Amino acid sequence: MTKRKAPPISDAEEARIQAMIARDPDSPDATPEEATQAKPASEVLDPALLARLGRRGRPRSEASKVLVSLRLPPGVVEGYRATGPGWQVRMAEVLAAGLRNRA
Repeated sequence: MTKRKAPPISDAEEARIQAMIARDPDSPDATPEEATQAKPASEVLDPALLARLGRRGRPRSEASKVLVSLRLPPGVVEGYRATGPGWQVRMAEVLAAGLRNRA
């Protein structure tokens, strides 16, 4: 799946956006004094919250998978993709069943 890229914006549009940012009262720049008083999150956050924030992204699977590059006929990939979300899992299940049947 290809990610869509936003079209480039003009210099005038960039200037308009920057002006809006500068006028936003909810997002002021930190003053030099405030910046020197900043503390690390580990000093100010509850340890439980800090632990949760430290674990970003998808949780690690107990059964890790191996990334492979595989050339398949277009019709096979299109057929699985047409089955909707989770098509890769279904494809892996069919491959695993094929191994079990060979034994």
